[in-house]
Amino acid sequence: MSLEWEVVRRRAENGDTLGVTSLLLKATEEERVAFAAEVETHIKALTPKDWWRPATDPTGGFALAVLGTMPSAPRAARLLLRRDIRDKWQQIPIPRLLEIVRGRELSWLGDLATRLAVRLSMDDTWTGGWKLVATLLAESGANPPVTEPVVRCWLDEMLRSPWERPPVPPIDKFRATPYLDLLLPALFEIDGLGAELNRGTMDPATNSWIDEPVFPAVTAQLVAEGRLDRKEILAATIDRLVRGGRPSSLRPFVMLHEALAPTLDESATHAVDYAGLLPDAPSTVAGLSQRALRTVDDAGLLDLETLLEVSRHTLLRKEKVLVKSQLSWLDKAARRTPARSPEILETIAVAFGHPALDIQERALTLTAQHLKRSADHLDTAALDRLAALARGLGGDLAARAAELFGTEEPTPVPGVIELLPSPAVAEMPPPITSAAELATEVAALLHEETAVRWERILAGLVTLHAAGETPALAAALTPLLTRHAEHFAEDHWQPRPRMSFLAAAIRRLADPTFDQAEKGRWHRLMATVNAPWTIGSPVLSEPPDRLLSLRVAELYVRILRSPVPELLATPTLVNGSLDATVLADRIRRFEAAGREPWPLDLEQALLRLPRDSDPAVAADLTSPAGRKMADWLTAGGLADPTSTRIEQAAGRKFEWHAGPEPDPVQPPAVARLSVNLTPTRAPLLRVEDQLVTLRRREVKHVFAHDQILNGSILTATLPHHREVLAAWALPDLSAGADEDQRGAGPLLPLLADCNGPIGPAMTLALAYGLAARHEPDRVAAVDAFLTLAARPDSDRPTTSEPPPHSAPTLATTASFATAVGRDLGDLGALGLIKLNRVVPALADAHRAGASTAVWQALATALPRLLAPAPRGLPDLLELATQVATATGTRAHLPQLPEAAKQKGNSRFAKEAKRLHSVLTR
Repeated sequence: MSLEWEVVRRRAENGDTLGVTSLLLKATEEERVAFAAEVETHIKALTPKDWWRPATDPTGGFALAVLGTMPSAPRAARLLLRRDIRDKWQQIPIPRLLEIVRGRELSWLGDLATRLAVRLSMDDTWTGGWKLVATLLAESGANPPVTEPVVRCWLDEMLRSPWERPPVPPIDKFRATPYLDLLLPALFEIDGLGAELNRGTMDPATNSWIDEPVFPAVTAQLVAEGRLDRKEILAATIDRLVRGGRPSSLRPFVMLHEALAPTLDESATHAVDYAGLLPDAPSTVAGLSQRALRTVDDAGLLDLETLLEVSRHTLLRKEKVLVKSQLSWLDKAARRTPARSPEILETIAVAFGHPALDIQERALTLTAQHLKRSADHLDTAALDRLAALARGLGGDLAARAAELFGTEEPTPVPGVIELLPSPAVAEMPPPITSAAELATEVAALLHEETAVRWERILAGLVTLHAAGETPALAAALTPLLTRHAEHFAEDHWQPRPRMSFLAAAIRRLADPTFDQAEKGRWHRLMATVNAPWTIGSPVLSEPPDRLLSLRVAELYVRILRSPVPELLATPTLVNGSLDATVLADRIRRFEAAGREPWPLDLEQALLRLPRDSDPAVAADLTSPAGRKMADWLTAGGLADPTSTRIEQAAGRKFEWHAGPEPDPVQPPAVARLSVNLTPTRAPLLRVEDQLVTLRRREVKHVFAHDQILNGSILTATLPHHREVLAAWALPDLSAGADEDQRGAGPLLPLLADCNGPIGPAMTLALAYGLAARHEPDRVAAVDAFLTLAARPDSDRPTTSEPPPHSAPTLATTASFATAVGRDLGDLGALGLIKLNRVVPALADAHRAGASTAVWQALATALPRLLAPAPRGLPDLLELATQVATATGTRAHLPQLPEAAKQKGNSRFAKEAKRLHSVLTR
C-alpha cells in the first residue's frame, strides 16, 4: 500500500495513534523509507498553530511517523529533537512505539537512543522525557551516556514509587535495573546530585510516607547482599565527603557512612581523609570524622603528630560539642603519653583563643590538671609559653591563669575601637535633560525602585514637558510602556499603584484626549488626589510611602491642566532631604512667573526640610506657597508625635471548627510589642494628621506584616523623622523575628541614617532586627546599631508615654542603646524573640567597635532576663562578660548577685558567677 501524508496527519490530529501504527506496519520497508522525505518535509513545515489547533495533540502520531519511516538514526534524531516534538515526548505512546521499532527490526536503534539520551535536560526528570529514552535503550540493549541529566532521570525512576500503584519498593528497583553498575558511581561523582538523594519514599507495607532518605539504606543493603563492592562504596562515600558541599547535600552520604559502619581497619585505611575533614567540614561530617579517628587512636594506630595537627584547627571551631570532645581526646592522650605533655598542652592552649568562655575555661582546667600530673616533663620554657598564651583569656580566667602560672595578672586594657562617624550624605544626581535619558531611567525603574530614581523621573517629566519636549517624550516612552505593559497594568488590589499612575501620566502626555477615553481612570485618580484634603480620609492609613503614589496621581491630573516649570519637592540629597534655601529659591521662581505649585508637591517639599532650617530664608516670600513655607519653618516643621509602646495580644488563627467554637480558657498572651503615634498639635498641612496618627490593633492580626515597603521611598518621605517612619514600618520589622519573615532588615540602616529623635518605635525596630531569623536582616540591624552608636544625636529621645507593666520611659539621660536593651529584655522575658539570634548580632557590634553601646544594651536587658531565664541567657551572660572585660567596666547589675549565688554546675550559674566576678573585681 502507498503512504499519504494527509492520511497520517489526519489520524495524528485525531489522536488515532493506533491507526498511524497500523498504516506504517502494513506498508513494506521500501515504502516506509520512500515516505521518509515527505514526513521530514511536512514536519519541518508545521507552524505552531498546526500543533495547537487540533482537538488532540498530534505529537504522538507525528513521532510514530518519524520512527516508522526514517532510514537512519541521525535523521530520526533531528526530527525528534525539534522543539515542537522534544517538549512533548511524554505524548508518544510507548506500546505503539515498540510495535513499530520491533516490526522494522532497526539496526540503528541503539544509536538513536544514545543521541536522544545525550540531549536530555534537567527538566526531563519530571516532564517524562526519560521514559522514551529508557524504552529505546532497553529495546536496543545500549548503555546510556553517564551525564548528569541521564543520572538524574534514572535516579528519579528508581525513587518514583509514590506515583506507582501498587508502589514498588526502591530496593527491588535498584536490584532490577541494568544500569546499577554504570550509573550508581555517578551519584557519588556528580556533586550536584546530593540534594536529590535526600528523597524519601512510600512504604508499600503501610502505605505511609517515609521521610528518611532512601538512598543510604538501599545502598547499604546492596553492599550487605554483595551486589555492590563494599570497599568501592566506602571509598566513594568518603571521597564525596572530602569534596565538601552544603550540609543538606552531604547528609545522605553521612547516613550511608553510618549505615556501612566502617571497621577499625577500614577507618585506619582512611585516617588521612578523616583528618582532612575534621577541621573544616560541616559539623555532622566533622563529628563523623572525629569519631572515626578517635577509634583509630584508641587502637594505637594514629600517630600523635596527626592528632595534634588536626586539633590545632578543630579547637577553634564554633561547634562547642566538637571542641569539647577534642579537648577530652587530648586530655586522654596526655594521660597516655606523659612524656609528650608539653606538645599536647600547647595544643590544648590553642583553645584559649576560642570565643566562648566556657571552652577557654575547660582548656585552662585541663592545663592545670596536667601541670600537676606532668610537672617533671615541663621545663621553664614550656611553662613560659603556656603562660603567654593564657594572657589572652577572657573574663575572670586571666586572673586564674596568672595564679596558676605564678605570674602577675595582666592589667585590663579597654579594647574598644573608636567608631568612625557616618559619611556625609551624597547630593542628588544631576537632573534629567533628555527624553532618551528619561526612558532609560524608567526602564531601570522596572528592575529596581529607588527614591532617587522616582524623584528624577517625576522632575524630568515636568521640566521636559514645560520645555516643549512632549513629542520627544511620547516617542521615547510610549514603546517602553507597550513593551512592558504587565509592569504598568492597573490593578485595583495593588496597594502601591504608583507604576500604573506613572503609565497613565505618560500616556496622557502622549495623547491629551487619553483621560476622555478613560473616564473611569480619570475619576479614580481625581478622587485619589483630592482624598488627602478630606478630613479623616483613609488614603494614608498605610505607611507614608503611599504619599509617592498620591504625587504621581497629582502629576497625571495637573500636568496638562495646570503645568509648572519644575517640582518643588525634588530633594537635594539622596536621602530625601531638601535644603530650605533651595526650596525658597524655587518658590521665588514660581512667584516671578506668577504660578502656584501643586498642593501635594508643596507639602512633600515642606516635609523634607531639615529640622534646623532658618525661618529667615522664607521671610521675603509673598505668595501663598511662600507664606506657607515661612509659617512652617516658624512652627519648627513637623511636630514630633507622642510615641507610645503597646502590647498586642495574640490573634485568632484561621482554623476550621466542627461545631461551636470553644470558650476561651485564658486571656490571650502577648504576641508583639508595637507603637502608637498621637499628634501633639493641630495640623499645619493637610496630610500631617494622617502621617503622625497611628493606632495599632489591640490584637495582633495573623498577617500583621506588610512586606511591600520600599525602604528608600519610605525614608525619603520624612527624612528627618525616623521615629515616625519606624512606627509605620514596625510590623514588617517585627515579623522578621516573630514570624521568621525575611527582607525588611535593610530598612533599618536607612532609618538610622535619617534624623530626628529616637523613641520606642526605633528602639523596638532595632531590637526586633537584632533578633531576626535571617542573617542578612540581622547584619542590617547591626549596621543600624553601629550608625546610631557613632552619631551624637542618638541620645536624644522623642516624647513617649510609660510603656506597659511600668517599664521605664526613655529618659533624656538614657542613650538609644539603653532603650534597645530595655526592649530586648522585655521581648526576651515575654518569649517574643530568641536570644540565641541576638547574641551573635551584638557580638558583631562589639567587635566592630560599639562596645560601650553594646554594654549599655546588655546592662539594661540582663536584669529583666535573669528571673525568667529564657533559653539563650547563658550565651548573653557570656557576651556581657566579654564586653565588660574589653571595656574595663565595673558595675552593679540588679539581680545578678542573687543569680551568682545559685548552687550547681549549670551553665547559667557558671556564667552568672563569672560576670559578677568581672564586674566586682
